[in-house]
Amino acid sequence: MKHPVIAIAVSGGIDSLVSGYLLKQKYKHVFGIHFTTGYEKDLADMARLEKQLGFPVTYIDLSDAFEKKVVDYFIRTYLEGKTPNPCIICNKEIKFGELLKHAQNMGADFLATGHYATIINPICFPDKTICHCYLKKGMDSLKDQSYFLSLLSANQLEKIIFPLAGMTKKEVKQFAGSKNLIPIHPSESQDICFIHDNDFSGFITDKTGHHPKPGNIINHHGKIVGRHKGLHKFTIGQRRGIDCPAKEPYYVKKIDVKNNILEVCFKEDLSEKKMIVDQINWNVSDQKNLSNITTDMMANIMTKIRYSHKGALSNLSLKGATVKVVFDEPQNAITPGQAAVFYKDSRVLGAGIIQ
Repeated sequence: MKHPVIAIAVSGGIDSLVSGYLLKQKYKHVFGIHFTTGYEKDLADMARLEKQLGFPVTYIDLSDAFEKKVVDYFIRTYLEGKTPNPCIICNKEIKFGELLKHAQNMGADFLATGHYATIINPICFPDKTICHCYLKKGMDSLKDQSYFLSLLSANQLEKIIFPLAGMTKKEVKQFAGSKNLIPIHPSESQDICFIHDNDFSGFITDKTGHHPKPGNIINHHGKIVGRHKGLHKFTIGQRRGIDCPAKEPYYVKKIDVKNNILEVCFKEDLSEKKMIVDQINWNVSDQKNLSNITTDMMANIMTKIRYSHKGALSNLSLKGATVKVVFDEPQNAITPGQAAVFYKDSRVLGAGIIQ
């Protein structure tokens, strides 16, 4: 491909700004896309970025798809007593699903973003013979976002470029300063983008009309120790809001939606060695013949159970469409609804949703 057409998802932040600048230096045909979800406080002024980048930025409205595929998923999962990670679903279904399709319909061969992760594919490594595209951690271990990208398929990865794969956040900031690149949004968002006040319970009530029902709080012996005001106010491992007097603080151990019961425990009882993961996305070369995966290939796997988790050594075993994970050491607050991501060294082997 002599002159590929590259679309860059431009958010207004420093990462996509630097990514767009780097792409413009390397490729002849580059254009920007800024997508909206319907939850923005105001519409970003892309004209300021167009002047800095030297290429046009088009607005794309993805609010309908975002509502159905991300927001509805978030609400449904919370009402099931689980704790969803909407960013992972957004990456799979919106950024590298709907947005990628729009970019291709606009003539793009590839879609780039400002994520900190590495993709092994022909466009990023043209001198290598690559039979199967896969995902690896980025250069910056503190900012690595491979966890959030772990549900992307090999077909999606084939069409994606991460220009910041080999850079650290510090280097990105220094580069932006050296080129006088000024982002519209200088600060980074740490919260869920569609819940501005971080009030999950209020958001769900406003969206669904569902009013949480009070119920019993029990300890691991089954003894009633208090009352809760609604299960979707809680997540596994949470301490705040339990409000039950005891010799030491209680933590959420289990959320029983069927019986409207919140089970709590002391901190030493919160850790587990085993979990089941389903909705698996394998990033191996022969996904149709997983029986070819040997026991050795499933041993000593580093598994992350949340983004902030450093990862822990584990052994995996296939159980039909699910994976049983047994950790070498107990892990704190294994949370249903969160993603479990399996690593071999820096490579993402697969991921799924904790049950």
